[in-house]
This record gives sequence, C-alpha cells and structure tokens, in this order.
Amino acid sequence: MAILFNRYSIVSGALAVVPSTREQRGMNNYNGKVLTRGSNQIRSRFVKKNGQCNVVFTNMEERRQRYLADIFTTCVDIRWRYLFSIFSISFLLSWLLFGIIFYSVSLAHGDFENLPTQKGDGLLGFVGALLFSMETQTTIGYGWRCVTEECPVAVITVVVQSIIGCIIDSFMIGTIMAKMARPKKRNQTLMFSKNAVIALRDSKLCLMWRVGNLRKSHIVEAHVRAQLIRSYVTEEGEFIPLEQMDLNVGYDEGTDRLFLVSPLVVIHEIDKDSPLYTLSKADLEADDFEIVVILEGMVEATAMTTQFRSSYLAREIFWGHRFEPVIFEDRERYKVDYARFHKTYEVPSTPHLSAKELDEAASRASSAGAFCYENEVALSCGEEEEDIFDSSQIHKVTVT
Repeated sequence: MAILFNRYSIVSGALAVVPSTREQRGMNNYNGKVLTRGSNQIRSRFVKKNGQCNVVFTNMEERRQRYLADIFTTCVDIRWRYLFSIFSISFLLSWLLFGIIFYSVSLAHGDFENLPTQKGDGLLGFVGALLFSMETQTTIGYGWRCVTEECPVAVITVVVQSIIGCIIDSFMIGTIMAKMARPKKRNQTLMFSKNAVIALRDSKLCLMWRVGNLRKSHIVEAHVRAQLIRSYVTEEGEFIPLEQMDLNVGYDEGTDRLFLVSPLVVIHEIDKDSPLYTLSKADLEADDFEIVVILEGMVEATAMTTQFRSSYLAREIFWGHRFEPVIFEDRERYKVDYARFHKTYEVPSTPHLSAKELDEAASRASSAGAFCYENEVALSCGEEEEDIFDSSQIHKVTVT
C-alpha cells in the first residue's frame, strides 16, 4: 500500500491511499480510492443516472476555432435557445447588411433627391432600403419596391443577396431538421433499473440489472454493454483515476443482443475472467467502483442510432437480491407491470462468498469426492483379490 500526494486525484485533497500493484488491488481494499484529509469522501459519479457524463473540459487550446471548424455539428449540439438566437441573428444581419448596401447605392446616386427614383422605386430612406432587402431575400415581393436595369450595382447586389439567402435558408433549415430528427429524446422512453443485484443464477454468481422500453415501437438491433470503472495504480506507480474494464454480458454467445419488447434482465456471469471474480458481500459494502451500462440500437421510426446510459455505484448493488417479476399472462396476451420494474426481493440462501471462493470450495469438494472414490475402488479391488486367493487355497487343499 502506497501513501502519496497525488496531483491527479479526481477528488480535491492532498492525501491519496492507493494500492501499489494490481495483485495488491483486491476488491476488499481501498482500490485507488482518493481520500481527502482524513475524510470518507469518495470520487464523484462518472456517468449520472440519467446518462449524462459528469465530465467538464478545461484548458482546451483553440477551442473556439475547433468548434467553428465543424460549425454544423456545433449548431446541432447546442441548446435550442442558442440555435434560435443564431437563426434570428443570421437573418437580421443579412437583411441589415444588404439594406445598408441598397441605401448606400441609392444615396450615392442621389435617388433620394430626385423622386421618383430611377434606381430603386420606393426606397424612400434607410427603412425603405431595409424593407426592400428583407423582401428580396424572403421573396415576399410586394410589388412596390423594385430595382431597375439602369443600376447594375443594385442588380448585382440583388443576385448576391438571393444566393446568400438560399445558403442561409438551407443551412439553418437543415440544422433544425437534423436536430429535431436526432433520437436523443428517444432515451426518455428507455429505462434501466435503479439498482443492480448479485445473486445465483443456475448455480453461478451473477451481476444482474433490468432494462425496459416504454414505447411500443422497437429498438432495432438493440445490444447492451457494461464497463467497470475504478481507480488503479500500475506496478510502476502510475495512477489511473478511471480505469475501464469490460464486463462480459454474453457477447460470445450473442445474449448481449436484445429483443426489447418487454423488460429484460441483463446478466453478467462472474467467472474467473470477470473483474468481480474476487468480490464478496463484505468487499461490496466497503469498495468504491462504478459500473456503467449502455444500451444501443436503432430507432424503428427513423433508423437512427440511439444510445442510453446509466451507472451503478457499489452502494447501489444489492447482494443476495433478485428482481420481482413484471410480466404476467392475461388471457390471450401478456401484461407488463412497470410498478414492479425497480423492485427486488431478498434471497437469504445467497452465499456471502466471492465467486472465486465458491469455485475453490467446489474444487475442494470435488477433489475430496474423487479421493474417496479412488479409496473405495482400491478397497474393493483388494477384497476381490483376497477372495480369489482364498478360493485358490481351498481348491489346493481339496486336491491334496
């Protein structure tokens, strides 16, 4: 165990207590937990329950230039109120710019002194020029203000404004449509259980959580992933505040792909390849880690990919619990009771040992059984040999 001052701690404070090697980092020690001056404060949640990542970017070089270089994605990602503001400002500025140009052209040719005008009928001042600019770009065309062929500069200005107006319209409408079509809000009708549980499933210790779809429309090609996030110190002393390790949820067998018509329980079997292999009930109560769960698939209506995330801290995982059933057969159909979606019940028969300890106990029991069987076989063979020997002696005596 190493005690050091860590400038890269993810909790503010000076003193960090971390294990020095991976072998020393069991599920029942500090596991890289960062302590602050003797307090019991632990690190913050990496992914919030609503799926938002609890990450803030700071000290980014040329941030504005990088964001403006991909202006379309930036406009799609920003909030609606900012997008509407950009939408309004872009049109107002273009109208104002060309209004100034039309007013300057008319003013330079003295059109305001010799009414009716020769270059632009109806441009009776700056307000008139602004209205003419707006009517040209929006193709309103009231028919009172117009540009004559006697002023080539005004004609060219109208052409340029028409082209720029089409570009602005296409960009802004495309951005709004892309933002409206995003499947981000589809996440509001997907649901993960508030808690995860650890219990036996087919005599194997498993981590389980429930996922559900509140809409009748399906999530096409739905599949689920899970990652364990915890602090870690390498053998060289490098501190990794957020080490990510995959949890197998049936990728090899294809059970990670879900037909999400009704709520399903996702299962991670805690075997020797699992990062939770050494986790016992006592370790779970004292440990500090986070499990991030991800559901990904295509929205049936738009064929666009959506992703829903949530997470479970160690204190949100119930040992020795199972989920209550939510699917009931009702005449000729099945009924889903979402009032039971988050509810669990305790299973007292669940062992408090880790999966590793259970495997070792089973191995010892198997070895003991095999040893007893071998002794029984040897004893049986010995008795048979003695019977054969006695029979041969009796036969010899009879012949004599």
